Amino acid sequence: MKVFRPARKRIQVSVGESVRIVRELQGLSQNQLAQMTKIPQATISAIENDRVRLGVERAKVLARALKCHPAVLVFPGWEFPVESAA
Repeated sequence: MKVFRPARKRIQVSVGESVRIVRELQGLSQNQLAQMTKIPQATISAIENDRVRLGVERAKVLARALKCHPAVLVFPGWEFPVESAA
């Protein structure tokens, strides 16, 4: 099997953008997510626009509602090391 090269990253995604992307992929509005999480819609908007830090507790609450791991929201640019085949 040939060794492959991982694709080059072309865009940077912020924490707020990762929240927005996951929310939109699930077809939720900010109001719907606010109702599910008890986080005010204005705060969700501020998080998505990187005006307010997400924080650990909010990340847990949002991740539970969005059915994903909190790390997906908190570390959007995380790169996994690629091991080459011997």
